[in-house]
Amino acid sequence: MTRIIAGELRGRRLRVPDEGTRPTSDRVRESVFNMLDARFDLDGLWVLDLYAGSGALGIEAVSRGAAGATFVDSARKAAAVIGANVKGCGIASSTTVITRAVSAYLSSPPERTYDLVFSDPPYAVDAAALSEDLTRLAATRLAPDALVVVERSARASGDIWPAGFEIVADKNYGDTRVEVGEFTGA
Repeated sequence: MTRIIAGELRGRRLRVPDEGTRPTSDRVRESVFNMLDARFDLDGLWVLDLYAGSGALGIEAVSRGAAGATFVDSARKAAAVIGANVKGCGIASSTTVITRAVSAYLSSPPERTYDLVFSDPPYAVDAAALSEDLTRLAATRLAPDALVVVERSARASGDIWPAGFEIVADKNYGDTRVEVGEFTGA
């Protein structure tokens, strides 16, 4: 069971797709949001949740004050679950769910810029593909000083961060590594 940890939706239970996803544990999600809260206020921010799965990260951000979120996942079942979750939480009007491969979405013309991005790809996605995602993201979709949170296997190797990012956090939680980069644009 996945649930919202804090904010106006605190305690709300979320559905999780039956297969093909690895939901972020409540413990890791809580730690990520503690890191974020120490760096900036979520009020009014726009959030992009890539490889969204159940949408828990983006929904948690909206619960804590973000203005809205866009969820991207290539799996139709995951997108349907995200749609049901945002509707059940009463936040459908401030969210968008896109059923599309992340690389294809990031290669399309941007609809807006984002202040906070979550990228929680399957562990099988390699460092080169993640670096490509981040390069495309930086080119068109990031607001100045945006934070990008990447969740990957603690055993993963390879640098994923292209020029223009400063790493502000890198921490392991069991089998999960969370890396946070600030977009400097330099």
